Amino acid sequence: MYFTRRVFSMLVTLWIIVTLTFLIMHSIPGDPFSTDAKALPEDVLENMREKYNLDKPLPLQYVLYIKNLLLLDFGPSIQSNRDVNTMIATGFGASAILGLQSLVLSIILGIGLGGLAALYHHRFLDFLSMLIAIIGISVPSFILAPLLIKYAAVEWGLLPVASWGTWQHTILPTIALTVGPVAIIARFVRASMIEVLNQNYIRTAEAKGLSDFQVVLRHGLRNGLIPVITFIGPLFASLITGTFVIEKIFAIPGIGKYFVDSIFNRDYPVILGTTIFYSIILIITLFLIDLSYRFIDPRIKLSSRED
Repeated sequence: MYFTRRVFSMLVTLWIIVTLTFLIMHSIPGDPFSTDAKALPEDVLENMREKYNLDKPLPLQYVLYIKNLLLLDFGPSIQSNRDVNTMIATGFGASAILGLQSLVLSIILGIGLGGLAALYHHRFLDFLSMLIAIIGISVPSFILAPLLIKYAAVEWGLLPVASWGTWQHTILPTIALTVGPVAIIARFVRASMIEVLNQNYIRTAEAKGLSDFQVVLRHGLRNGLIPVITFIGPLFASLITGTFVIEKIFAIPGIGKYFVDSIFNRDYPVILGTTIFYSIILIITLFLIDLSYRFIDPRIKLSSRED
């Protein structure tokens, strides 16, 4: 019963997202051809609006879009006339590579930094770790990215400035994406583990002669990871589907770049397609995160009552 209810709620959530995105997008005055209205004859504009169903009443447009969506067809891009499904399929590879690299680094560095801060609470390593975390949170990725380009790429010539091709092209955007999540994860881990390390069973483990490393690894870290996993779910969906600004800054041909370009061009099919794709990844990730709680702590139940 839990899985049935959860799948139903996921589908309802997705439908609400699709509907709200569709309505908000069409609530903006004009259409994708408004900016070029003076450059194109009126009959050409009418034909183009007819091709993309923009000449029809809004309720009918919505019904037609939902019908195509059920067939997993996002339609063609208005700006490039490319199939949106193809654009997402080709752009997802670059976004996924960049996102996975950033996610793995964020988890490893964030847990390591937060664990050190908790283990050496109120000592030098704690203050140093939290200083690094505060700096990481305070500097947004869209500020860090131009600084990395200026110094690491332009002035020092260590890495490529932008574009996509080799693994060297992924280093600077990965760093720009990783710094913020590392800082947030570190603070989560520190706060959670400080609470866990003050529990009675931790004192019992220490009394048995276990080293600090064994206490933290076997007992403290596992029980302190639940808040971190809650944050990692949305983080995974965000990174794996492309971080919009970073992909734009580094000229990475990922989903994020397509989304930003579609906003400027008012490319309705691309806006809807990328938004729905991101929402699906996020909804599935959150569902998997809920399942993972049970493996981390068997005391956590999947529902408030036994099915």
